[in-house]
Amino acid sequence: MSAVGFALLGHGFMGAAHSRALHSLRAMTPATRPQLVSVCGRDPVAVEAFAERYGWQAGLTDWHEQVADERAAVFDNAAPNHMHLEPTIAAIRTGRHVLCEKPLGRSATEARRLWLEADRAGVVHMCAFNLRFLPAVRLAHDLLATGELGEPTHFRGRFLASSALRDDQRRTWRFRRSDAGSGAVGDLGSHLVDLARYLVDEPVTASAFTATFVGERDGATVDVDDAFSAVVGFDGGAIGTLEASRAAGRRSNELSFEIDGTRGSLSFRIDRLNELELITERKHSRRIDVTDPSHPLLELWWPEPGHAIGWGASFVHELRHLIAAICDGGSVRPHGADFEDGYRCAEVCDAILRAAESGQREAVEYRQLPVTARGTAP
Repeated sequence: MSAVGFALLGHGFMGAAHSRALHSLRAMTPATRPQLVSVCGRDPVAVEAFAERYGWQAGLTDWHEQVADERAAVFDNAAPNHMHLEPTIAAIRTGRHVLCEKPLGRSATEARRLWLEADRAGVVHMCAFNLRFLPAVRLAHDLLATGELGEPTHFRGRFLASSALRDDQRRTWRFRRSDAGSGAVGDLGSHLVDLARYLVDEPVTASAFTATFVGERDGATVDVDDAFSAVVGFDGGAIGTLEASRAAGRRSNELSFEIDGTRGSLSFRIDRLNELELITERKHSRRIDVTDPSHPLLELWWPEPGHAIGWGASFVHELRHLIAAICDGGSVRPHGADFEDGYRCAEVCDAILRAAESGQREAVEYRQLPVTARGTAP
């Protein structure tokens, strides 16, 4: 048995999701039990209560203490976007493996710097796109990879919510460009971009519109987008439409995608996350109940088909995947998103924002790492 120590920065929504998943893994994977070393946040009372609730050994208010703690092999950054860069780089430079929530950076330049640092240090690095770890999404990937649908021609993705609709909501960090980088584009749209990259191909062009429906909060201007619609062109010739909103009426986390290929189509909805709809003959669709133990990622769960899992299971799968990569000395790719994936997603998001501002189709320009960077000391 080997213990993999975790230090968690952030005790909000994502911090709770990661903590629950780590507890599940303690029971499910005894050979590599995660050790909950410390959690960190600004409010000492709140962070101490969080530590006690979720079984963290210590509740801290200074992330520098976490980075210096040799018991923590993994620095898990679930903090707001403006706290991704400095703490994660500091952890990398002390040899910690790193998990960072999406979006990886407030801009592609920031995300690229994180990729450069992680690649240079040779640590295992992962950007937390948890939707990759839903069994139905993994099965969709496998069907596409084996040519079940032929060559992809269309990707349609949407993510609709209403979290920014009320004008009496406070101007939190999510409504400030300096802290968030963008609004719906980075918050929700990054999931769609990552799914498109994982399932279809690399986007190379983007055209887009953005809108801000509540322009002032707490007497200050809101300088991020509430919603966007984009059309992207993929490297292999497919086209895609991406739509996300945090001001979509009374909708609540309605995520879905459809993929068409030369031989078939498939569709997925988050409110039916254990299902895929597959069309391989004209006007004939069939529903795949992705709950069989032989389906991807389900070996941890129930021995009989038909027993559904929930959204929280994606974090369990994600963290198990990270721990396996650390123990095996490998990469989280291809099914996990590493920091290069997080950077490439950020380039697409930046191109969407540029296209909305310019009113023109914008190229997505991916910058490579310097040849001297890979495998060298920081």
